[in-house]
Amino acid sequence: MSTTSRTIEATPDDVLAVLADGWLYPLWVVGASRMRAVDDAWPEPGARLHHSVGAWPALIDDYTEVRERERLLLTLRARAWPSGEAEVRIRLEPVGTDTRVTIEEDVVGGPARLLPGPARHPMLHLRNTETLRRLALLVEGRRT
Repeated sequence: MSTTSRTIEATPDDVLAVLADGWLYPLWVVGASRMRAVDDAWPEPGARLHHSVGAWPALIDDYTEVRERERLLLTLRARAWPSGEAEVRIRLEPVGTDTRVTIEEDVVGGPARLLPGPARHPMLHLRNTETLRRLALLVEGRRT
């Protein structure tokens, strides 16, 4: 499992507000290109974000589903077929007036699973470093 963390200068509630707005997903998740629909129940378990991945004109329609939700934990199953799907855990931890956000991710299905962990984890870490940078810009920008 790849683990990437970043401290965001905002409260957990500020971060949760962005995570709870499914329409913002492509603004902070690397690889998500556009939103097609957001289930009304998002981010409750079983709810889905219907997104596209890739770059135009080679877009693939897929979805991400909530598997588990606690106050400071969101577990997702992110699909990006034909490459596969991943389990993603987003943990929030208050640190004074800030929030430490940790993304744990690994491939759980599809052809990408054929890559051994030592080959795929550094790529996931780089991707999630940029994802957390975008999330921080979005959350911190909304506070000003």
